[in-house]
Amino acid sequence: MSVLAYDLGAGSGRAILGHLNDRGIETREIHRFKNEPVKIGERMHWDILRLHHEVLQGLVLVKQQGEVPESLGIDSWGVDFGLLSGHGELLGNPYHYRDTQFSGMMDTILRELSAKHIFERTGIQFLPFNTLYQLAALKRSAFPLLREAQRFLMIPDLLRYFLTGEAVNEFTNATTTQLYNPVLGHWDHELLAHIGISDQWFGEVVMPGTTAGQLRGSIRNEFGLAPIPVIAVAEHDTASAVVAVPAAERSFAYLSCGTWSLMGTELDQPVINAKSLALNFTNEGGAGGTYRLLKNIMGLWILQECMRQWEREGQGISYAALLAKVETAPPFASLFDPDDELFLPAGDMTDRIRQYCRKTGQREPEDQGSAARAILESLALKYRSVLEWTEELSGQSFSGLHMVGGGIQNQLLCQWTANSIGKPVWAGPAEGSAIGNMAVQWIASGAFKDIWEARSAIRSSFPITEYEPQLRADWTEAYERFMQITAVPPDSETGSGV
Repeated sequence: MSVLAYDLGAGSGRAILGHLNDRGIETREIHRFKNEPVKIGERMHWDILRLHHEVLQGLVLVKQQGEVPESLGIDSWGVDFGLLSGHGELLGNPYHYRDTQFSGMMDTILRELSAKHIFERTGIQFLPFNTLYQLAALKRSAFPLLREAQRFLMIPDLLRYFLTGEAVNEFTNATTTQLYNPVLGHWDHELLAHIGISDQWFGEVVMPGTTAGQLRGSIRNEFGLAPIPVIAVAEHDTASAVVAVPAAERSFAYLSCGTWSLMGTELDQPVINAKSLALNFTNEGGAGGTYRLLKNIMGLWILQECMRQWEREGQGISYAALLAKVETAPPFASLFDPDDELFLPAGDMTDRIRQYCRKTGQREPEDQGSAARAILESLALKYRSVLEWTEELSGQSFSGLHMVGGGIQNQLLCQWTANSIGKPVWAGPAEGSAIGNMAVQWIASGAFKDIWEARSAIRSSFPITEYEPQLRADWTEAYERFMQITAVPPDSETGSGV
């Protein structure tokens, strides 16, 4: 039985075909493509029409290989959205969450509504690019297209709509907006009213595994395709990645590692209390009626931006060559909080790391290797603090950490994470989001009875690399210094780095 999974990240997308047979799950990459934002003037957009084109290309390539998937699903990043007119037409290219027009709106809203009030209604962490603040910024700038808008769709909802003509909001991505109320089980009408946005734009929220239409007749006729069902999977890519965590125990911690790092655990109910608010944790929807208690960590974005900068400056370097330089750079020389707001916008990250080090009285990185080492060490140390907070909030103690996503190909980061947390790290699978996407499709078809049967199949189908902690005394000393430098835990109502 084959299914097609589209997994769209902030830098690239992929179409992966999955086969489920007696040997387990087998996957084959069909199509990989760039996902680069487009800057027009001062505004940064997603090239959503190009993404739709690449989705269609994936279907064509699948057909050329003689495959007819029984269903397909799309997952992507959260918070960003498109607006449709009353005629069902897209009103402009969606904005990128890093667009500067949204800067400062979270602080404005928090002067009008308390963080406690918003958190009690949504359970979502405070990030300056959450959909709540994006919409508020557009409304207060009198963005003209808002007058024509009749329907709100998140990015995977929108791409699914292009394929099917059916406008449906999916649960896991809806919860990332900070506009969904998990206690009431629907969009929060009070918050929408406060920012002046019509609740009529927002449709019924469906759970992962819901069939949300089939390929439009126009697409089938143009490309000679079958009426393939389109499933609303766990459409937030982290929700799909968590489905793919090959855990055997019901109590487990995960780290979905890529442009962003997202660490947390899976629970039956959200944890909405003063402590989770103070630590700026989030309670996003998961597959199977679960919630993902987790925290966003800036992730490999900082390193990716450094590499882009070096490329622009004519000093480009391969990932392998950079990691070789990292290993010879002095350890723990330059530590910083990856979640400091200094590192959120695109730009000259090496200069910002030096700026942070000057501010905290540390040695400034002098070359590419020492800058990259500072990033990877700081991430690994941040992971320990977030893992400890996750244990505290969930009332659990984890025997180790499951790492999934493309970031696990950085073996140095996996080993340093094990060193930092003092527990084993189990790394794999790398294509976690795509595999979780497939798993939800197979659950929807009845091929798996539930998420745990799917995880058992994933565990037996994909290699898992185990990293045991090393150099404990060195990493413990570095962690104590990291905590002093970064002044955590956060002492503000909405947490640090937001």
